[in-house]
Amino acid sequence: MPLHMTKIAFGAKNYSDIRGWFDERRKREMKLTTRYLPKRHEEMVGGSLYWIFEHNIVGRSPIMGFEQTPEGRWWIVLEPKLIAVEPRPKRAHQGWRYLKPEDAPRDLPEGEDPGDILPGKLAGRLLKLGLI
Repeated sequence: MPLHMTKIAFGAKNYSDIRGWFDERRKREMKLTTRYLPKRHEEMVGGSLYWIFEHNIVGRSPIMGFEQTPEGRWWIVLEPKLIAVEPRPKRAHQGWRYLKPEDAPRDLPEGEDPGDILPGKLAGRLLKLGLI
């Protein structure tokens, strides 16, 4: 089973902003730049990059591969689609982090949208109490 990664949706003001990034690139590859190639990059091809917004994982994009840039950095090559997932609390972090398959949230059914997302701290507390 492929390994996944998480990344902050930096610059997004709402979930629609994130969806807009993908709508603009519907027919093209989507590439994100990172300074270093993940050590476990071979395990990640076929996995997904999970997007964090307001301390919640809200969507994912399949990882197609990794390519080196002419400047020596690395591109994370994504399939240009955003798949909505069941929102799950996740603390903010810099760069990216690995996410084990068993810790990944489930995809939402077709047509269902994450909608209004609970603030991350509140969702985390409710999750600890077993209420969500």
